[in-house]
Amino acid sequence: MAWALLLLTLLTYCSGFSSQNQLTQANPTMSTALGQTAQLSCTLRGVEFISGNHPSWYQQSAGKVPRLLIYESRQRASGVAERFSGETSVNTASLTITGVQAEDEADYYCAVWQSSSSHSDTSDGELRLKLCSAQ
Repeated sequence: MAWALLLLTLLTYCSGFSSQNQLTQANPTMSTALGQTAQLSCTLRGVEFISGNHPSWYQQSAGKVPRLLIYESRQRASGVAERFSGETSVNTASLTITGVQAEDEADYYCAVWQSSSSHSDTSDGELRLKLCSAQ
């Protein structure tokens, strides 16, 4: 509950991130099988290079608070497994999960920070990773 209030406050405060900048994701839900590789991405429109906006990735498992996975494009947060990696290309940030495990089924959020205005923004929804039976 406290996290939701903090996020709501942050998004309300930062609604002026930039009228030209919009953080979006193409496929809000992805399904994969255990052991496979999953890649989630988000795009920041209105900028030439997303890496200058320090993309971060958060994971939120059912009933838990969001957990920081990746910061500054590709830096793994403390305690995050090596199977999680971050990359950027032009205006897109990607999160790759190699060898997906059962506990990876969750909602994933991409966030950016615009240093020139000290504002942050999160994507307009979550990227949901669902596991399915291998066929």
